[in-house]
Parts: sequence; C-alpha cells; structure tokens
Amino acid sequence: MKKFGIVFLVSVFPLVIMGAGIVQKAEAQLSQKAEEQLSEITESFRRYLQSVLETIEAEVKPEAQPSEKPVALLAGKEYENANWEYFNRCGGCHGMLRKGATGPALTPDKTKPIGTEKLAKIIFNGTEGGMPGWGAGVNVYTKDDAELLAKYIQMEPVAPPEFNMKEIRATWKVHVPVDKRPTKPMHNRNWENFFAVILRDAGKIAIIDGDTKEIVSVQDSGFAVHTLRYSKSGRWLYTIGRDAKATIVDLWMDPIQTVAEVKTGLDARSIESSKYESKKVNYVDKLAVVGNYWPPSYVILDGLTLEPLKIVSTRSYTYDTQEYHPEPRIASIVASHYYPEWVINVKETGHILLVDYSDIKNLKVSAIESERFLHDGGWDKSKRYFIVAANMRDKLVAVDTKTKKLKAIVETGVKPHPGRGANFKDPEFGWVFATPHLGEATVALIGTDPKHNPENAWKVVRRLKVGGDGGLFIKTHPESNHLWVDHTLSKDIDAQRSVTVYDIRYLNAAPTIIKLTDKGRIVHMEYNKEGNEVWISVWDRQGEIIVYDDKTLTEKTRIKDPSLVTPTGKFNVYNTRLDVY
Repeated sequence: MKKFGIVFLVSVFPLVIMGAGIVQKAEAQLSQKAEEQLSEITESFRRYLQSVLETIEAEVKPEAQPSEKPVALLAGKEYENANWEYFNRCGGCHGMLRKGATGPALTPDKTKPIGTEKLAKIIFNGTEGGMPGWGAGVNVYTKDDAELLAKYIQMEPVAPPEFNMKEIRATWKVHVPVDKRPTKPMHNRNWENFFAVILRDAGKIAIIDGDTKEIVSVQDSGFAVHTLRYSKSGRWLYTIGRDAKATIVDLWMDPIQTVAEVKTGLDARSIESSKYESKKVNYVDKLAVVGNYWPPSYVILDGLTLEPLKIVSTRSYTYDTQEYHPEPRIASIVASHYYPEWVINVKETGHILLVDYSDIKNLKVSAIESERFLHDGGWDKSKRYFIVAANMRDKLVAVDTKTKKLKAIVETGVKPHPGRGANFKDPEFGWVFATPHLGEATVALIGTDPKHNPENAWKVVRRLKVGGDGGLFIKTHPESNHLWVDHTLSKDIDAQRSVTVYDIRYLNAAPTIIKLTDKGRIVHMEYNKEGNEVWISVWDRQGEIIVYDDKTLTEKTRIKDPSLVTPTGKFNVYNTRLDVY
C-alpha cells in the first residue's frame, strides 16, 4: 500500500517531486534507483512527503470509506491546467490554500461529500450566494472545464510556491528607459479624458479617447486585471493582473506604450503610486506598491521603472481572536492625502495598515484594528476619511487618515460592495457615502460630515431600493444629479442587464430602471471628465461600451470592436487620479 501511495504521489504532484529532483518517472514498483534518490531527501521534506502519503493511503483504503466511490484524481497536463485555473480564477474568493475567504472553503472534507457531478454543476451554473456561473453566466468554462475543476478541488490542496526577491527581479523588464521617454505629450488628444478599459479575459487594456470614442491603443497586461490606477500627474497608468503582473503605460507617447512590467507574486488585486507632496517634499510618481494575495505581502517598487525594492509580509494574527493566519491577503490600497502613506487593507486579519513610504529602509507601519474581510473602498468627500467594506461582516469601516485612528464601524446590509463608493449631498442629511450590496437589493447611505452634521455622521441615514441584488458598483459625479447602480451579480437575468438610476435631489421618488442589453451582464459605471456622460460595460465575450447622456438618461452611442473582449472596469484619467467619485 505504501509503494502504491508513493507511485500515485509521483503522478499527482509532479511539481513537488520535480522541485525536490528525486523521481523522474512513476512505475508500477519503485526501482532501486528511485529508492536511492528517496534516501537523499532532506529530513523536513521526508516528513512532509510521509504526511502526504499517509493522507493518500487513508483516502484509498476501502475499509475507511466503504460507501464512497474513489475520486478520479488528476495528473499530468490535466492537473496543471486545473491548478492554473484555480489559482487564477478561484483562489481570489476561496483562498490560495482553499481554506475559504469571501467564498467557502474547498478542502476535500467539504467537497468530496458533494461529489464531482454536483460540484461541476455549481461551477458551471453559479450559486445564489453570488458566485457567477462560469459556464452559463459568463461563458468562460465548458462543462468539461467545470468537471475538471470539480475533480481538482476534491484533491488535497497544494500550496503555491513563495515568490522571493530573486524571482520577482527575474520578471522585471524596462521596455523604454526613463531618459528615452518624452518630456511632453507627443499627440494632440485630450489625454486627461482618456478611459482605460479592462479587457478581463483577454489579458489586455484598451485606451479609449473620451472625446472621439476611438480606441487609441490596446496594451497587453496581466491576466484578469482587477483594477487600474493613475499616477497623480495622470501620465502613468498602472495596471495589476490577478496573476500579479504589474505594468506601467505611458499615455504621453505616440503610439502609447507599456514602458515597464514586473510580476510581484502569483496572485494580486491592488496597485497604487506615491502621491504626497508639500512645500518641503515631493513624492509624486516616485514609488508604487502592489498588494498581493499570494504570497500574502505587499511589494514596494520604483514608481517609474517598477524595479522591485522591498517585500513586506502580511502574515500575522487576526485582530479579534488573536489567531495566526497564514494567508492574510491585501485587497484595496489608496494613497493618503495627509501624509506620505499608503492605506493598505488586509482582509483576513482585519488590520488597516498606514505604511509610511518616506523612508522604506526604516519602514514605519501603523496597524489599525478594524474588522475582518476588508475589501474595496474609497474616500469621503473631504478625502480625510477612507471608507472600506468588511463585506463578509456586513459593515463599512471608516478610518481618519489625519489622526491615524479608527473613526467608525457601521453595519449597512448584507455584503456591502461599494467599489470606490459615491459621494453626494443628500437633501436632508448632508454629505453621504453610498454603497450597494451583493446580498440584498438596497443602497445604504451613511453620513460623512461630522463637522456640520454630527447627528448624522457614521450612521445609515437612508436606504434606497434598487432593481436587483448583486450590486458591485455605484457612481455619481460633482457635476451630476444622478446616482447609478449596477446589479451585476443578481440572480435575475433582467437585473444583470439593467441599471438603477436615482435623481439625488428627489431620493424619495421612485428610481429609473434601464435595461441596456440582451447579452452578458452590465458592470461598472464611469463618468467622463466633464461629468455629463456615463460609460457602462457590457461584460460579454463580444463586449461593448455603452455611453449615456447623464442629463437626459438617453443613450448616445455604443463603442463596438472585436478587441472589446469581456470589458469590465473603466477608469477616466481625470476622475481617477483626483479621486473624484
């Protein structure tokens, strides 16, 4: 039985075996040569190997599980494909170690009782809890693909490798040196009204002229880019893929080019640059930072070349139960307007880190205890308070970045997901911050003006009904009277393809619900620089960008092109660099 387990391990865990350099081929029985190779394994690896063998033996013993059919496990190319798919598409919600996060744990004790057939249906069709149907919903997987992953998640999890500085530096490339870049814009376009559009499944970014609606450039990026950020100057576009590949795109060049890239790990979600300046110091565009999911860490980079400078681990203890967590991932990052600091949100431990980047050799980090499962967030109107969703705890957390202390924790509804949120002046309650929810069809408004409206500050002052649950993003603009909400992850197909629009002057009135498409899903709204147009993505393999007149709520045009493959987030240069939302 033991030899069977070792032979099985060689076929199922090729990366582990190759990494140790101990076995070249699995045979019916271990050869003498293999036995000699095994004797050379270090003691620590021997213990790890033995534990895996014992797990396999326990699984295949008929007397241990007499009523279960053996799971058809994967090996070779099938295993590699499933492994890649999990780490790049599933790990973000279920954890790279499959121990659960936003989504439930997918360890064998949870998945094997469900079985391959039911698991494949869940993967293909999605769930009512908010997971999209990767086959029926977003048309990414075939039924065979879903079955492959269903088998994979019944196997023992294999931790992905760590990514150290040597490995990061090996991926670093500068395509255009700093001294070879232009000193002024080389084209006559209104680049501050450019929109950078994530082409999620294509691994690309489209740059669209907001004035002419022309696609100016399509640039390679990481896989399934999660977010985009611009430098404070607006010239540099920073992208981060879920595969942890970061790039800088120079919007002044003609043609527009990607000037540098680096891969900071295996999985990431956030990127930001240094933006603080005063009469004494100027850090604008000097540094950048990437927040990794795996390895759990943040990586500080040169802001113009992406040269990796420092890795900082986030492995730590949860703020509440004081339990060690091996995989505390970084969600959103923003740059403080008060100090040379980044606000870095660590999901699983519930800590908000204020990282002082003025001296990275002697790094100063303030850790604020807040709430667990921190996700996306944005600034209030004053840009003093950063407001972030602890979505699995149904709360928003507000941090005062001037005093560097927790300001408030507000329960808003089931799974708030504000994106960057929306700020506007409620006619009754003053300045508010708005968030939709994944788990219910409501928008919550919380008061954010403790100076002028202290009685309303850090409370839910109003709840608005929307056309569907599954809300991912909300948007308004200082020049607009409207508030737009999507329902991307709603269980209702019509809701997925619609938006809800409120007139913020008359919030007691019924909103307008607009169905925009008969395919895919609607996701993410973004205003142009002037605040009179709203751009909306049709998330589909044959995607579109719908441009609406914000004043009349009428469609102006549709941007269609074969390159627009699964467009999702769009980021206007002017609004994003100045945190206008």
